[in-house]
Amino acid sequence: MLLSPLKLVFSLALGLAALLLCAWILDWVFVFKVWPQGIERLRELLANDLEQGVALAAQQGAGPGAITAPANALYSIVFEATGIHDMGTQFAHGAAVSIPDTILRRSYMSHQEGIEVAMVGTQLLGVRAAILVRFAPLLPLLYAVGAADGFAQRAIRRTCGGRVSAGLYHRAKYLQVAVLGLGGVGLLLWPGPVQWELCVPIGAVLAGGMASVQWTYYKRHM
Repeated sequence: MLLSPLKLVFSLALGLAALLLCAWILDWVFVFKVWPQGIERLRELLANDLEQGVALAAQQGAGPGAITAPANALYSIVFEATGIHDMGTQFAHGAAVSIPDTILRRSYMSHQEGIEVAMVGTQLLGVRAAILVRFAPLLPLLYAVGAADGFAQRAIRRTCGGRVSAGLYHRAKYLQVAVLGLGGVGLLLWPGPVQWELCVPIGAVLAGGMASVQWTYYKRHM
C-alpha cells in the first residue's frame, strides 16, 4: 500500500515517456520524409493548435497560461532540466573551450535538425494535452447521462422480463476504454490539424452511448 503512489507516479512517467517517444518518431518521419516544408510544417501545427487552445481557454474564462504553461513545463523537464537547451544555446555562439566541448558540439550540430524537431514536437504535445484537459469536464457529464439512461433501460428491461448480458456489459466497458484511450492518443499524435470542437465531443458522445449500453445490460442485482 505504501508503494502504490510511487508505482502510480512511475507508471505515469513511463507512459508519458513512451508517448513522447512516439511523438518524436512520428514527427521525425513526417518532417524528414513526408512534408516538403519540413520543420516549418510542424511549427505551423504548433501555432494552429496554440491559437485554438488559447481561444478555448478564453471561452472558459482562463488565460493563455492554461495552454502555454503545460507545454513550457514539459519542454523544461525534457530539455532544460537535462541541459540540452543550454547546450544548444552555448554551441550556437563562440568557440569551444575544451576538447570535450568540441566533441559535444560536433555531435550536437550533426543532430541539430532532429533535436529541433523533438523540441517543437514536445511543445506541440504539451499544447494538445492542455487542450484535452480543457475538454475533460465534458467526459464525466456525458458518461453520467449515458449511465443514467442505461440504469433506466435496465430497470425497464427487468420489469418487462428482458434479458441482461454480462458479455455485452463487458464489451461496452472495454470499448469505452479503447475509444477514450486510443482516441486521446490519436489526437495527441495526429500529424495534422485537429478539429478539437468536433473530435472530442464525438468521442465523448460515443463513450456516453457505450456507457448506456454497459449499464443497460448490467447483470447483477443491485
